[in-house]
Parts: sequence; structure tokens; C-alpha cells
Amino acid sequence: MSRCEQKESTEQRPLSSDREHSDPLVNPRAVCKVCKRLYRDPKILPCLHTFCSDCISQLEPFSVSSRSRRDVAEGGRRDEALEADRPAGTITVLCPECDCEVDLPPSGPVGLSTDHLALDEVFLETLVTDGPLGCDLCGEGGAGSRCEVCCVNLCEFCCQAHRRQKRTASHSIQALEELKARGRLCRPMLCTLHPGQELRLFCQPCDLPVCLECAATLHRDHCCCPTRDVIDRHGDCIRELIAVNLQPRLERLEESLQKVEASQEALQARVEATASEVRAFARGYASAVEAHCLSLLRRLEQLRVQRRNHLHLQRVQLQQALLDVRGGVEFAERLLSCGSDAEILSAKGVTLRRLTSLTERGYDPHPATVAPDDGSSISFVPREPAGEVEGYPVVGVINSKTVDVSRCTIEGEGLQEGTEGQLGHFTLVCRDSAGEQLARGGEHVLVSIVHAEKKNCKVETTVTDNSDGSYSVSYTPREPGAHSVWVCVKAQHVKGSPFVLNVKRKLRCHRGTFHCCSFCSSGGAKEARCGCPGTMPGGFKGCGHGHKGHPGKPHWSCCGSTTEQSECLPQSVLAAVNPRSHLRTVEL
Repeated sequence: MSRCEQKESTEQRPLSSDREHSDPLVNPRAVCKVCKRLYRDPKILPCLHTFCSDCISQLEPFSVSSRSRRDVAEGGRRDEALEADRPAGTITVLCPECDCEVDLPPSGPVGLSTDHLALDEVFLETLVTDGPLGCDLCGEGGAGSRCEVCCVNLCEFCCQAHRRQKRTASHSIQALEELKARGRLCRPMLCTLHPGQELRLFCQPCDLPVCLECAATLHRDHCCCPTRDVIDRHGDCIRELIAVNLQPRLERLEESLQKVEASQEALQARVEATASEVRAFARGYASAVEAHCLSLLRRLEQLRVQRRNHLHLQRVQLQQALLDVRGGVEFAERLLSCGSDAEILSAKGVTLRRLTSLTERGYDPHPATVAPDDGSSISFVPREPAGEVEGYPVVGVINSKTVDVSRCTIEGEGLQEGTEGQLGHFTLVCRDSAGEQLARGGEHVLVSIVHAEKKNCKVETTVTDNSDGSYSVSYTPREPGAHSVWVCVKAQHVKGSPFVLNVKRKLRCHRGTFHCCSFCSSGGAKEARCGCPGTMPGGFKGCGHGHKGHPGKPHWSCCGSTTEQSECLPQSVLAAVNPRSHLRTVEL
């Protein structure tokens, strides 16, 4: 087997499907990241990522060629002439690894540079995984050594012959096992036009490595130098670009990435710690709420027992009073209906004493005043603060206060005074036996306003439940005079009811102008009149400064009143004013 055939066999030998996808020992630098198999004809994209030639050819091309997104981000807007310089038929694909848009040559993946380092990794992986190799010289024996100068695998016989020949006696020969352990295997780069010829020369005009035959034929007029003579210069260009520009950027990027990763870790740790705090708080709060719920239920049970006992006592009292009254009435009725005269007279004394005792000292509540506790006063107020339980603030209380009619109060001036045709209002505040305002509404409140003299004159009232134990009452009286205000809660008068409401007569509004004189306010018009007794000579019908009858101060033109905030004088008063500015004696 020739050296070229051995190379091709090594390059094309893939790993088994199981090793390709699941064996963690496979060298990742020898595996294509698209097909997940050993590289087959690896090609380098312009973004310096390597893939199989077949994998690149299967990438879906873009309909419109575009530049790399990263180039656009870093370099900004480029000259449109660069697009014109691109070869016709250039295909743009998306790199599967870095997501960059890269241009393929018109010839396709074949025109891309071959990644020989990837081939070295494939060769080494094949050497490690597929067992012993054949000899590259005789093709018969198993190779155990390798010439590092000729880059061929040698069997034992060919290795001895290689050392005996004068031309190759000085070559360095290493055992394959030692090379495997070292993890690096050098391979010659062969010319694609002249198989078997190694690329040992570099054509400077073409900027390409060439073989001896290419230098003698295709590049005979070019300056071709051994690769070892030009490698330092070209390598230094790469090293300088890395050291001056890219290495500092690499360090900055790594530092920034470390900061971002550290921030991500800190963020995750902080979020997890906060989540733990939230869960702990939720568990504690849930426990506190459960404890508060049990406390409310216990309080509710205590109220039930208390109210039940009170109702039972009230029931027993009513039953006993009912039995006493019923027994006395039945005995007396039976005595009167069935007894003879003598029997009635003989039992008259004890019967009268019993009936009199029941009448005077017996338990006789009025049905309107008996208000059995049906539990309507018990309510749950969910938003009422209830203090703290186990260090957590909780809300929700059991409200069991009942209204005490004798402790209810009324606030607002609208209960004593009102004005005809104007809206009046006052507030009823329901309180419990301790004098505290109830925190709920729902009480039966009745408000009635009736004229004290005109019994058929009733004032319509509106009662608004504020749901906090207070009730807003509004009304609009239509007649002046005294009114009687009845305020009842649960069919019982509150303390002070009925109240006396004095409704005042509505003030008359001024129809004129509050001026200094009619001459000034009218601009000197002779026809302008004024309600004051002032006059002016010269045919003026109104008043003027310093003239007879002028009040000497600003006044209303309609009635002559000198008070701006006042009621307009009635016509009877105006008619009583004589031309000599003297008021007649009239009853106002």
C-alpha cells in the first residue's frame, strides 16, 4: 500500500455509529460538529470553524448574500464597493457553530482550505482506536515504528532497511506506541495535483505552498522558496497580529465573560436565596393564618354558647311568665263560668290577689321591645386589622357588638336648624353598650320629619348606610317653621327623639346692584333709579354723592340696604318710605 493510499484510507475510515455519538473518549477535535462523525475532507470556513466538505455543501444557502453579522457589529458600515468586488455566484451560508454569515467560493466547499490539523487528529484517533496499521513501504507487515522525517509507518523489516540505507540512516524513527502516548502525529501535506509529492516549497507571488513538480511546471517563472525559509516571516505576521491586537482583546473578553458568568451565578444564588426566604415566609404566614383561623373559630363558638345560654334563659322566663298568666286566666275564667255565686265569692279574695300580683309585678315585656338575639349582630370583617400572630400581621375579626339604642348619638347641625328649600343633613352613629361605634351597618333605621303645625306636611328623607356603623340622613324642607324629627333604630327611639328642627325662611335675593350711587353705576343716566331715598336735582331720578337722602355709604339699588350680605327688603318696607326720607311706622 502506498503512502498516499494509506493517508486516504486513514482519512476516510469513520468511527462506528456508537462511538461517534456516545463514546466520551473520542477526541472532539477529530469529530465534525454537524454529522458527529470523524472528519471527512475537513474544510475551514472564513470564520475558522471546520466541518466536513459534505456537511458544508448540505447547508441551506441564503437567497441574498450578506456580510457577517459580527463584522457589521464591529466594523460598522463598509464601502458598497466591497460587494461589487465579490466574485459572481458567491454563496452565503450560516456557520452552524458561531451563527455567522460566511461566503463560499464559486467552486463550493472544494475551494475552501483543507484543515490538515483536523486530519492529523483523525489520523491519530484512527491509530488509537483501530489497532495496528500496515507498513507504508511493503504493505504486508504490521507497522510498529514511524519515520518522523519521511512520515511513513514501518514494519520491523522495513525499519531495519530504512536505517541501513545511507540516505535515510540519519532519520529519526519513533515507536508508534510512544507516539500514541505523546498524542501528536505529524503527517506530510501532499499535493492535490501530483499525488505522492509533498508540499515543500512556497510560491510567493501566488502565496501558495507547492510541490517540486508544480514549481518546475506551473510556477517555473515564480519565486519559490523552501517552506522553512519563509515560515518565520509569515508566522511572525500571525503571531504579531495575535500578540498586538487579538490577545489583549481575548483577555478583555475573558475578563468580561468571567464577570458576566460571576454575575449570573450571583444572580442565581440570590434568586434561590430569596425564593427560600419567600417559601419560609409563606410557610410561616400560612401557619399564622391557620392559627388565626382557629382562634376566630374558637371565638365564634364562645359567642354561640354565650348567646345560646342567654336565649335559653330568656325562653325560660317567658315560658314561666306565660304559664303563670295562662294559669291565672284559665282559673279565673273557669271560676266565673262554672262556679256558683257562693263559690265565686268564696274564691274571690285569693283570685284577685293572684291576678293583681300578676298584673303589677309579673314579667310583661312589650313585643316591640323584645328583640331575641338571632345572631345577626355576629359578622366577620375580613379587612379589619387583627394584630399579629407569631410575628405576622393578620386581618379579619369576629364582630359581635350589638347596637344599644340608648347610646346612639346624632351629629351635625342639620338636626336643629334648616333652611327652606336647601339640603340639610345629619349623621346617626350607632353605638354598643360601651359607647363604641359599631364597625358594621345593616341596622333598621327609620327617620321621619313632620311639620309641627301642618301635620300633613311631611319632609322626604334619605338614609344612607355607610357600612361603618354610621348613617347619613339628608332632607330638603319645603315649609318654614318648627318640625318634629323622629329617629328610631329597631323600632325604638334614640335618646332625645323626637327632636325639634327649626326651618328658617329662605332669604330674598337682591335684584339690583350694590353701588355707591345710581349716578356712578349708570354712567350718569337720568332714568336710573335707586331703592334708597336719595334724590338729585336736574331731573335725575336716582341718588348721587352728597345729595339729599344719600345713605353716605355703598348700598343696594333694589332696596337701599347698606349691608352687602343681607336679605332684600320686601315691597311693604319699600312702599313705606315717603319722599321726605322718613319711614312710616309699619309692622315688619
